[in-house]
Amino acid sequence: MIDFEALISGVMQPLERFVKFRVGNLSDAEDILQEVLTAAYRGADTLSDEVMFKPWILGIARNKCNDYFRAKAKRMEIPLESLDETALTTGIHGVTTRAVVHETLNRLGDTDKQILYLSYFRDLRQAEIASRLGIPVGTVKSRLYHAKQQFRDLYPEKPKGEIVMKNERKFMPEYMPDYQIKEVGGEPFAVCWEEIMGWLIVPKLGEAISWAMYDFPKRRRTEQCDMKVVGKAMVHGIEGVEIEAIEYDPMDCNRIDGADVAKRRFVAQLTDTHCRYLAECHEEDGLKKLYTFLDGDDFLQSWGFGEDNCGNETHIAPKGLIRKDGNIVATVKQPFMLDVVGRFEVQINGKTYDTVCVIDAGAYEEGVVTEQYLDRSGRTVLWRRFNRNDWMQESYKRPWTELLPENERMTVDGETYVHWYDCISDHIL
Repeated sequence: MIDFEALISGVMQPLERFVKFRVGNLSDAEDILQEVLTAAYRGADTLSDEVMFKPWILGIARNKCNDYFRAKAKRMEIPLESLDETALTTGIHGVTTRAVVHETLNRLGDTDKQILYLSYFRDLRQAEIASRLGIPVGTVKSRLYHAKQQFRDLYPEKPKGEIVMKNERKFMPEYMPDYQIKEVGGEPFAVCWEEIMGWLIVPKLGEAISWAMYDFPKRRRTEQCDMKVVGKAMVHGIEGVEIEAIEYDPMDCNRIDGADVAKRRFVAQLTDTHCRYLAECHEEDGLKKLYTFLDGDDFLQSWGFGEDNCGNETHIAPKGLIRKDGNIVATVKQPFMLDVVGRFEVQINGKTYDTVCVIDAGAYEEGVVTEQYLDRSGRTVLWRRFNRNDWMQESYKRPWTELLPENERMTVDGETYVHWYDCISDHIL
């Protein structure tokens, strides 16, 4: 049984700041705080880790604030006194003064105020806004475009501290270099792996990387991503660093508004034991979309990893959860299966690397297995992806053995997986 009073005492000050910052009406904020405390007390026994109490109760507070504004929106009451500037001007553009934003909003017509409130502050999708207002999606798009233009025209100051994302592209090889992977004797070495899951960059000041995907069997470059850490950042009181990413020719699942260049911002945190995402931001339909680790499934399904989004472990060594014998893989089935499976020599781009192979057996995504070869510095030399034969068959219509009949196969716990693509970075160039 957790000591609820002691935990509440430790988070009460940031909890009050969070609610009163979101809800400008002091009386309403006090009511919401009481609802948060009541809900937290009733659900405290469901919390498995006291360390997660602060983000857990802030998540409850966020949901209660959302309920408050949802009720306001249903009545079409636009509480401009509660619209903090972060809804429109925080992120890569820094923070402007609250008074200037409110003054600009108050100069807009009611229709423009309403659409900006629902889109930016309530973060509703255009289809949801259309349903809420009883108008076509096309009308929502045109109203939103007009409202943003009006806001920009009326806003008296330019945001300070904006970081311009330059389109200076470092081209990765057009074709995947030939490589050989050879298992070698000796125990796998322990390694400190500080790269953020899936994006190959270490979230430390001064870090930058370019990496690319290569489809098989053609081995031609499909997507390239240039990334760099641009500064420190804090999300809900947790400090990390901000990372900008520019994706060129992204895969369909990574495209934004169908464009050939996708720009994102991440906030990531590196500790002595784990590396995890705290937030992701991109622009869609002319709107900045910001998701944080408190946003539940909207964030966790795409950017979360590990129990309670603890992230990926940085100090890794064999655990005995996964065994690899050639292209036969066997696992001890449990959540978040990621393990070192052996020591390998990787020859690529004219160089030879002493590596350990880390296999992710569905930890990041069900039906996907990856091999990641890390050198002694903990950097990725080669990353390979395999899809279970029925992965996303509702979209691709055929099993992967038919879609990619020439590609390498892997058997994982008796099921067939097919090699899809590889990734390398300028670390090996």
